[in-house]
Amino acid sequence: MNACVLVSYASSSGSTREIATVVAETLRTKELTVDLEPMRAVREMSRYSAVVLGIPLYLLRWHGDARRFLARHQALLGPDRPTAVFTGGPTQSGSEEEWAGVRDQVAQEISRYPWFKPVSIEFVGGRLDPDHLPFPYNLLPALRSQPARDLRDWAAIRAWATTLPDLLRARPECPVAESR
Repeated sequence: MNACVLVSYASSSGSTREIATVVAETLRTKELTVDLEPMRAVREMSRYSAVVLGIPLYLLRWHGDARRFLARHQALLGPDRPTAVFTGGPTQSGSEEEWAGVRDQVAQEISRYPWFKPVSIEFVGGRLDPDHLPFPYNLLPALRSQPARDLRDWAAIRAWATTLPDLLRARPECPVAESR
């Protein structure tokens, strides 16, 4: 039997979903059983031995779906179920100052959940597509006037994902989900 990992993500414009898909595909190449689900769809987590969360920042806060997910599943995201996190990084210049700002913002968000102790936090570049901004971000002239950018480093994302099996210490079995 294979280890069972949940890769879950919050996404408004699809960028974090795309990263989560690559993370899930990479974990599957390591012979793990992986379910890929948006955070808002996850209702039950007992079958998973480990979790990877894709949590984007929006206006200096974690996506609302991620905050609700953490509140709903707090009891199941402890040391017996190791969790890794990736978050979108800079979307502007990719400067060290911008990366530092993202790291600071994520540290502030994690401090809101003192019980939450991820085994790994990875910062990946972000994507900005002003033509496909979700509401209410599409109302912000400063965002709409930006050029499209994609600072995601797919090789680095895959390299990080290959480190996860050891960090997540996934159980050797993946129980079959009970039908309802």
